[in-house]
Amino acid sequence: MTDVPVDSSAAARTAAPEGLTAAEEEELRAEIAKVEEEIGTLRQVLAAKERHCGELKRKLGLTPLDGLKQNLSKSWHDVQVSNAYVKTSEKLGEWNDKVTQSDFYKKTQETLSQAGQKTSAALSNVGSVISRKLGDMRNSATFKSFEDRVGTIKSRVVGSRENSTDGLHSPSGAGDKSPQDNAPF
Repeated sequence: MTDVPVDSSAAARTAAPEGLTAAEEEELRAEIAKVEEEIGTLRQVLAAKERHCGELKRKLGLTPLDGLKQNLSKSWHDVQVSNAYVKTSEKLGEWNDKVTQSDFYKKTQETLSQAGQKTSAALSNVGSVISRKLGDMRNSATFKSFEDRVGTIKSRVVGSRENSTDGLHSPSGAGDKSPQDNAPF
């Protein structure tokens, strides 16, 4: 806030309010000037105190975020203990009790529970079928042929590394085992 200076010449041009003598008016103007000066001094003191407080918080390692968290926590606590919040919570509790005790709610809850159980059973069955089909597929001749080809390709790649002169070796230790022992499946 900024102080608005009082133009004493403009003040002197206005007529004194009725019931005030010139001496009383002058006394009030002097008091206004004194109070405005005190306000300025208090602002300076407040600014100095705020700087000092900031320095102390910095030395303690407190950040502005910590202050914000504390203010929010206090504000939330104040809201929770306010009459409006307490009354609203009570009213919502009453409505919740009424709704959960209604026949419509009970029927809906029962229906959704049954639907959830049926869905769970259906998904379990689907999982079992998929698992069985994957097992059948792994035992099929096509998959075995694919598995053999991947093993052959791997043995060629690993074998070419072992035969190379740069000294690279397979991390799986394929040189010690037959290519079929290192098959990915």
